[in-house]
Formats: sequence, C-alpha cells, structure tokens
Amino acid sequence: MSKILIVDDEVQIRTLLARMMELEGYEVCQAGDCRAALRQLEVQSPDVALCDVFLPDGNGVDLVLSIKKAAPNVEVILLTAHGNIPDGVQAIKNGAFDYITKGDDNNKIIPLISRAVEKAAMNVRLEKLEKKVGRTYSFDSILGESKSLKDAVSLAQKVAVTDVPVLLTGETGTGKEVFAQAIHYSSKRARQNFVAVNCSSFSKELLESEMFGHKAGSFTGALKDKKGLFEEANNGTIFLDEIGEMAFELQAKLLRILETGEYIKIGDTKPTRVNVRIIAATNRNLPEEIAKGRFREDLFYRLSVFQVHLPPLRERAGDIRLLAKAFVKNFSAQLARSITEITPDFLTTLELQPWKGNIRELRNVIERSLIVCEGARLDITDLPLDIQNAHYEQSDEETPGSFELSAMERRHIARVLEYTKGNKTEAARLLKIGLTTLYRKIEEYKI
Repeated sequence: MSKILIVDDEVQIRTLLARMMELEGYEVCQAGDCRAALRQLEVQSPDVALCDVFLPDGNGVDLVLSIKKAAPNVEVILLTAHGNIPDGVQAIKNGAFDYITKGDDNNKIIPLISRAVEKAAMNVRLEKLEKKVGRTYSFDSILGESKSLKDAVSLAQKVAVTDVPVLLTGETGTGKEVFAQAIHYSSKRARQNFVAVNCSSFSKELLESEMFGHKAGSFTGALKDKKGLFEEANNGTIFLDEIGEMAFELQAKLLRILETGEYIKIGDTKPTRVNVRIIAATNRNLPEEIAKGRFREDLFYRLSVFQVHLPPLRERAGDIRLLAKAFVKNFSAQLARSITEITPDFLTTLELQPWKGNIRELRNVIERSLIVCEGARLDITDLPLDIQNAHYEQSDEETPGSFELSAMERRHIARVLEYTKGNKTEAARLLKIGLTTLYRKIEEYKI
C-alpha cells in the first residue's frame, strides 16, 4: 500500500485530505510543520508528500529541497491558498512533482496523487536497476587475484574518475569491454549512456554513418536524418572496440572530435557538438600500424593519454579456477542446471590449457560443458574432445602406460570422434568396427 505524507499546519485541512487519501486506499501520515515532516519522512518512508507552502517554521518551496535531499525517490506536491508563478517555477526547479492551488484544484488532487505514486514507484525501480547495473559492471565484477590483473584494475580505477581518453590493449577475449564498462560506471558519467561499437564489424561507409549519422538525401537510401552513435553517447561514454581496424580516412574525423568535440554528419554543412568520453581498445600493436602507414600517429597520441594493458589468461593461471567456478554458477542459473560438484581433474585440465582465446574461450568451454553434462557433477569427460585429448596425451607422456596398446587405441578413437565432430556412426565406419563396440570402448576409456 502506498503511503502519503500530508504536511499542513491547519488540522482541519490535514484531516480532510487524510480522509480523501484513505478512501482512495492510501496509507496516511501527517505533520504540522517542516521539522515534523522531516521526522515523519525518516520514520514512515512515504511515497508522496502533499505539502502546504506556508508553514510555521518554513516555506514548502524550500522544504522540497530538504525532502529530495533526504529521500530522492519521494515525489512532492505543493498546495497553496494563493498560487503565484515565481513560487511554482521555483518549486519545480527544486524537484517538486507539481504545484497546485487549494480549492480551485481540489478535483485534480486524486489523479495527481495517483500519477505521483506511479512516478515514486518508478524512481524506486530505477534506483534498484542502477544499483544492479552498477554491481554488474563495477570493478568488483572483474574476477582475479593475479598481480598483473590487479595492477590493470588499479590503473583503470584511477583513470575512471577523470574524463581523459583511455586506450585498452590486450589480446582478443581478455575482457576489454568489461573494463570499459567498469570505467564508465565508476565515473561521473555513470547515469548517462554507454555506447559500444566494434569498428571491425562495418565497412568504411557504414561505420561513418553509424558513428556520425547522416542527413536525409545525403546518399541513396538516406530517407531521413539519422543520429549517430556519438550523439547517442552525448554526455556519456563511447567505447570504440578494435580501433586499429578503423579506416584511415575516418581516423581524421575521430581526431577532430577528440580535439574540438565537433564533427560534421554525412551530408551536413554545419558541425554537431558532443561531450563524449572516448575509450578505445585494440589487440593490434598500434605503433607497428603507424610505421606501416595504417594508423594516424596524432590520433594514437590523443587516444593513448592513458593506457591500460590487460594480461592474457595464460599469465593468470591462478585465476582460472576462480573464473571457471564463477562461470559454472552463472550458467547453472541460466540453463536451469544443478551442479553440485566440480571434479579436481576438470579444474586441473582447464589450468593446463593455453587459452589462446583467453576468458572468452574459457567462458564458452564452461557453457558447452554444462550443456553436455548429464548429472550434477562436472568431470573431465564433459569437456570438448580436443581438451580431453590434450589432457590425456600430456598425462600419457609422463607414464610408462603411454606405450600400452590401450592408450594408443584410446587416443586414436578420440581423434576420430573429434574428426567426425562427435558423430559415432561415422566414427565407427571409419574405424571399421561395430557401433556397439565403439560405444563399449567409449565407456571403457571414458572418452
């Protein structure tokens, strides 16, 4: 049940308004002055405050500021016997939901209260969503205990509170977009848009249109004006992934934005101004690209005011177990699976992999393993065949058993199954054995 706080020094008016609110199904609390209103705000936690303008110890217009400071989600409606435009304007500036005159606007109170209650409920939902987003994309969401990762996080945290451009470097799959989001949501721009664009996903012409927008009629198919991603990110952050893939001609436009905050849309004659923080990322060696004439040196120096290098997963071997367990937990919820045990062999095998695709590859392997797992226990047999083979080959190399015929047979069957992408009928045909025999050997060798 929504709660309404009525603030008025006249008891009869408070009683009348309270009765009206109660008949509409609202819970009501009352206060006769500003001080009592702030006490009730703390004790009762109302959704909407209905306040008189003239109170014994203050002014309702000023009280709006105090209420919004103490409880930002509470909506305030001001009532006055003698309405005037300056007070109304100032009330709205202070954060009031509306400003109405007593008597003349009595028939408006109930619908107005209803809208204010809806707005207050939306405020609460947005606050919860912002907190959830903040937790999801905060630096706390970046898992790892290795020194190289902690150093990268420390640098990113320091630059997050500033407005300078950031260049994130590192191999594919190391989590550059995760870092970009954490920087954005830890900055003063956190309530504004975070817009991500992969520069390698578009042709030069399409990327220019997507990033900067165009005017109607500027080219065939441009039927109406289009806002670019820089406009969408105005006052927020734009993340330019794979910046090393951007066409050389577009780099000049990006440099102009960094230097002046302005650019010209396709087909336009006047500049568009934006206030955008730029975070760029690349897995390329940009100094080498500059030497080959594929990347502008002046743009590199503007983008790399602050560089953060993200270490590859092979340099964070101690973090693999932590990441794997986190992915298992997340995918268990998404796939409605109940995984109660992860075997030591499963985790050890993960730690021995080179992970050329880094965290992204590990994440995909864990998701695939949960899909094929038939019980509540994740074991090495749930891993992709190539990872299993690498594990057993490495194990075999270290034991005299590698010379046994059974060990060789197991490796051969596993390779054939990998070649047929798990098609057992085709594997049995290539091996020239019966399908029943193949199933028995798969069970015997735990392939």
